[in-house]
Amino acid sequence: MQKLVLDLAERSAWTGAEAALGLAAVELADISVWWAAPIALLAASAKSWVAGRLGRKGTASTLPAAKDPATPAF
Repeated sequence: MQKLVLDLAERSAWTGAEAALGLAAVELADISVWWAAPIALLAASAKSWVAGRLGRKGTASTLPAAKDPATPAF
């Protein structure tokens, strides 16, 4: 159960960070809020790149394999 809560927290934090980054970028650049969505998508792509190097292969998690709920318990 603890791994599930940790996974939910990680996913929620990443989603919130991506949305906040998109909104902050459009505010700083003084452009239309419409651009927040593409910027958030770029942040999500960057997160996927990071997850591919830090997390367990085949998952979108940035958690180490020991804490990732997708890792089978042996």
